[in-house]
Amino acid sequence: MKPVVGGWSLRRRVVTLLTVVGVLLIGLATAEAAMAARNRTQIDAILNQTGPLRVQSQELLNALLDQETAVRGYAVSGKPADLRPYRDGLAQEQSVVASMRALLDDYPQIGREMQIVEERAAQWRRSVAEPVITTTEQSGTRAGQALITDQARQQFDQLRAAVNDLQGEILTAREEAAAAVRTSSNVLVVLLIVAALVVVVAGAVLLLSLDRMVIRPLTGLATQVREVAEGDYQHRISTVGPPEFIRLGDDVDAMRQKIAADLAEVRGARERIEWVNSQLQKQAEELTRSNRDLEQFAYVASHDLQEPLRKVASFCQLLQRRYAGQLDERADQYIAFAVDGAQRMQRLINDLLAFSRIGRLTTGFVEVDLNKVMGDVAGQTEAARQYADAELTWTDLPVISGEEPLLTNLLANLVSNSIKFRRADVLPKVHVSARLVGAEWEISCEDNGIGIEPEFADKIFVIFQRLHSKDAYPGTGIGLAIVKKIVEYHGGRVWVDTDVPEGTAIRFTLPALPADVEAAAAVESPDQPPALPEGDTTPPNEAPAALAEQSDGSDRPDRADEPSGGGRTGDMRETVG
Repeated sequence: MKPVVGGWSLRRRVVTLLTVVGVLLIGLATAEAAMAARNRTQIDAILNQTGPLRVQSQELLNALLDQETAVRGYAVSGKPADLRPYRDGLAQEQSVVASMRALLDDYPQIGREMQIVEERAAQWRRSVAEPVITTTEQSGTRAGQALITDQARQQFDQLRAAVNDLQGEILTAREEAAAAVRTSSNVLVVLLIVAALVVVVAGAVLLLSLDRMVIRPLTGLATQVREVAEGDYQHRISTVGPPEFIRLGDDVDAMRQKIAADLAEVRGARERIEWVNSQLQKQAEELTRSNRDLEQFAYVASHDLQEPLRKVASFCQLLQRRYAGQLDERADQYIAFAVDGAQRMQRLINDLLAFSRIGRLTTGFVEVDLNKVMGDVAGQTEAARQYADAELTWTDLPVISGEEPLLTNLLANLVSNSIKFRRADVLPKVHVSARLVGAEWEISCEDNGIGIEPEFADKIFVIFQRLHSKDAYPGTGIGLAIVKKIVEYHGGRVWVDTDVPEGTAIRFTLPALPADVEAAAAVESPDQPPALPEGDTTPPNEAPAALAEQSDGSDRPDRADEPSGGGRTGDMRETVG
């Protein structure tokens, strides 16, 4: 890596420029704040001092005119009621003078003019108004009118002139305040223009500096990186500009060198991988062909084995019927072994064919009502239930998407196993139920049979895996393997719940319809009890009661062929025997 080039860094340059601009703007902002405060004070003087003073000076003049008019009217009429305007004007004069005095702290010249007006008003009342009023009261109107002379009028005119001088002084003070407001406003505008110019100049300087120190070096670096990205990994990257950009260019060039070295290694590895992939492709094609041939072979062989097996079984049965008792006991035993072996081979081949067809021969997924399916299962297992005096119940099974024949086979296998693996001293009871867990229906088939030990819970779904001898429990050992394949074909999973207190509980999941999931989410509320965790179980003797409560406690009898939810075969339960 090249040594760091000296000079100011980009950060230092930008910080310096922003600092200078910030100091200028702070200074301008301080001056603007001071000028704005001064302008606010001057406007306050106009609005709250000189303006009210002008109004109050006019009110003062009106009060004096009311007094003069009242005195003249009383001298003419002699009625005491005509003196009321005089007294009201005197009170108004005192009030206005008090209000004006409160506003004259900053205007001493107006205060002096105000003093002159007060003195002349008091002199006019002493020399004119009070004598006229007293004389009219004592000597009558003629004597009172005789005191209203030209000299008295001139004295009131002097009072009016003093009020006019007061108003002129107030107007002068207001004009001076207005001029000061205009001056401060102009200065404030100038300061704002200067601040705007500072911002514009700083922005222009910053823009030019960024173009020279940032944009141009970055553009050059991007051009060189683009050349490398297009495949020229041997192109050396060099950068000019601030020290940060030079270091960035060195780092990018070091990355280029590392990428070039790695690319050479990757190319070699890719050539090896391509060769391996070609070999794997050939093996996959060979394996696909082999599996297809094996599948066809197994299917054809199974069909071809049916005819000789049927022939062997038929002739063995003929031997058994025709020569039973005519040969010795050992010959009868051998014939029985041959018949049983041929029949077991036929069952085994049929089960293998059924197992191989799952997922291969499909009719397409449709909406399937499991209540109707359970009605079909009840009909298929009727003979076995009659023989074992078994009870089969189910409640509120959902509608799902799947293939009805496969789902019928699935539930028939589970119910048949529950009846087959029963306890000798207990009447078999099989119950099928469902609950919504998330976006899946968890369907349970529970019985009160012999149960399954936990260590064998995973082995029972293996094809041909048996936990008991064929003499104790007949069968080929492929039923639960078919169950597992059907469940997985429908996108679910199956397991044995080993936490039940008695019997066996086999549970499997099937995807729920979107409408069921949305409906369940819509009715959920904080007061609703939480759903049981996955794998939790309900004892078989409590399951029917719990599910009955969920289905509004309906205890009406249902028929096996009815498509309604809460189904039971026969009356309240299916008990045959």
